[in-house]
Amino acid sequence: MVDGVDVRGPVEGRLEEVVTERSLGLVARLHRELDATRRELLAKRDERQAELDAGGTLGFLDSTLEVREGDWRVSAPPADLSNRQVEITGPTDRKMVINALNSGAAGFMADFEDSNSPTWANMAGGQVNLADAVRGTIEHDQGDKQYRLADEVATLLVRPRGWHLPERHVEVDGQPVAGGLFDVALYVAANHQALVEKGSGPYLYLPKLESHLEARLWNDALGIIESELGLDRGAIKVTVLIETLPAVFEMHEILYELRERSAALNAGRWDYIFSAIKRFRTRADFVLPDRSEVTMTVPFMRAYTELLVKTCHERGAHAMGGMAAQIPSRKDPDAAEKALAKVSEDKAREASDGFDGTWVAHPDSVEAASEEFVKVLGERPNQVDRRRDDVQVGADELLDVPSTPGSITEQGLRSNVNVGIQYISSWLRGNGAAGIYGLMEDAATAEISRGQVWHWVHHGARLDDGRTVTAELVRELEAEELETIRAEIGDDEWFQREGRPDLSRELFERVALDDGFEEFLTLPALEQLQG
Repeated sequence: MVDGVDVRGPVEGRLEEVVTERSLGLVARLHRELDATRRELLAKRDERQAELDAGGTLGFLDSTLEVREGDWRVSAPPADLSNRQVEITGPTDRKMVINALNSGAAGFMADFEDSNSPTWANMAGGQVNLADAVRGTIEHDQGDKQYRLADEVATLLVRPRGWHLPERHVEVDGQPVAGGLFDVALYVAANHQALVEKGSGPYLYLPKLESHLEARLWNDALGIIESELGLDRGAIKVTVLIETLPAVFEMHEILYELRERSAALNAGRWDYIFSAIKRFRTRADFVLPDRSEVTMTVPFMRAYTELLVKTCHERGAHAMGGMAAQIPSRKDPDAAEKALAKVSEDKAREASDGFDGTWVAHPDSVEAASEEFVKVLGERPNQVDRRRDDVQVGADELLDVPSTPGSITEQGLRSNVNVGIQYISSWLRGNGAAGIYGLMEDAATAEISRGQVWHWVHHGARLDDGRTVTAELVRELEAEELETIRAEIGDDEWFQREGRPDLSRELFERVALDDGFEEFLTLPALEQLQG
């Protein structure tokens, strides 16, 4: 189809509308011009990790002081990104896309990353679903139920994969292409004209950045895409997820590198917790208590979110809050009420702190979240004009992980083992967003689960009952939790319908118990993904 491009997934039927000569030509150009830089930046992550392992630390960059102290602002947001009080997130399957767009949220982040398992059907088929959504023609029939778009729908935003993830079905000149470049090239090539005609544009969420140089690479990529497709420079608007500990020290710089396109920063709380574990994995004082106790009010998380709001508003960007992962039960009113109360509490804090909007995982949470922002904002679309000059946060506060209160319990360890194995099983079956025990789990929350187990084992952490967390104890609990899952799910679902419990357990042990620390659990899992 395009010289030097090898597509290893089937391109037939409606996939021919998105996997085109034009989009693949764009993928090829991006790969040839930018992949060497991408690989260099990933190598720099490894170099930084080696410095941290040797006793180094993180801090604000001396070399970019002029940017942090400079008088500049990002470009003004387009009209349909001026009010982002509640955004819903989820993968790109057809039913999810329709329900999310109809949810009453201001925006829908369609996710090719943490809540998506990268099978060819999900990644290429998801592009077809988004193309239909952009044009308002998306429909889905499931048994007696019919799903159609309402008259008013959420603004569509798309999250491509991070720089570390390859698209294993497409090679250029014999090398796998970057998954994120594949995702963006296909989406923008297929939809830029239709989006502009409806008064919108290509809006993206950029994940997993660890430096402003990685933001610069995205800026270069988006400039190439705009030029190739005849879009005005800066037409592609981006929100950057601040979900790694290194990135929090470069928020000004990240906004600056993308200043023609920057719309917001987002507090990606779950990945941020995982990043704190991962980057300071050799530090025993960075061992955290049970995941449930690492809330947004503990000191290092509080410092992170307050500095994010202050930075965004100083530069004229929106500050987007974190995910409310609760799935309110439609069968248990009491459980639903408790879940929505947690959503309201979380969003009341964010709105009071100055955030301009937030995330939820389920349509039933939209109203509760929206109410808390309306209480603070009234009829205003955002509170970007609210400067947080009272916030004084430095490196010491951002790295104050050791003061996190709480205990490590057997139940917390069991939960990490259970969720980690169940999520890997779900991911291997092609489902990257798994409802587990009333919470929407994705790759980020699974990373916390396995990251904590690794940290606890390697530093000999003690449970609140005095026992030491060992690999042997983890394996004992794995066997018990596998039986618990089997009893809850049933033999047919877990053992006969591609649940792959033995492989799921094996992968969990690899990322939670091996001597080395895998950067991302999805990389070894990718080797076992079918489809």
